[in-house]
Amino acid sequence: MPQVIKLPLPVVPDTAPIAADRVLAGEPVQDTWLEFADEASGFYVGRWRCTPGKWRIAYTEREYCLLLSGVSVLTDEDGQATTLRAGDAFVIPAGFRGTWEVLETTTKRFVISEPPAG
Repeated sequence: MPQVIKLPLPVVPDTAPIAADRVLAGEPVQDTWLEFADEASGFYVGRWRCTPGKWRIAYTEREYCLLLSGVSVLTDEDGQATTLRAGDAFVIPAGFRGTWEVLETTTKRFVISEPPAG
């Protein structure tokens, strides 16, 4: 029988720089607390924080985000920029391409859905 899963917050985040071949400005470093992962269905929940910088993004997944702190700008391939601040909730659709720029260290809650290939 399916059960409710209470999400623990891992004490130690996974910390890594944004891949150098994607970075356009700054030296952004991200911390990720993965709180739930179901690899079989491609469903993930957690928290993410990143320091200022700008990099290229290309989404294969769908992602719901709620900014907890900071300011970021997402810009699509056509140059349409969306400024996001603490309290903003948004969805990034699969297929979105453009840039993510962190102006002030940003923390978000995320839910990712990426059905496995095959």
